[in-house]
Amino acid sequence: MCLGIPGRIVDVREEAGLRTGTVDFGGVRREVCLAYTPDAGVGAYVVVHVGFAIARVDEAEAERTLEVLRAMADAVTGELGEPLPRRESAD
Repeated sequence: MCLGIPGRIVDVREEAGLRTGTVDFGGVRREVCLAYTPDAGVGAYVVVHVGFAIARVDEAEAERTLEVLRAMADAVTGELGEPLPRRESAD
C-alpha cells in the first residue's frame, strides 16, 4: 500500500539544482523534494510520498484527507515517524 500525505509548503529553496522545501503536516515538518511540483510555492498544499511532493491539492481536500488520517493515527505513525497532532477546534 502506498500512502501520500497532504501538507502545506512553508519554505522553498533551490539546492544544487534541486528544488526542495519544508512541508508542514499539521504540526510535523519535514524536508521534501519539490521537483515534481514545480508550480507549487509557499502556502500551496501538496501530497507527499516518501519525501517527494507528487501532486498539488486544494486546502479543502488536504484538510479532509488529514482528518481521515488523524482518525487512523496508528497507521500513519510509521509513515511520518510520529502521530499527526489533533487540530484544535475554534469553537
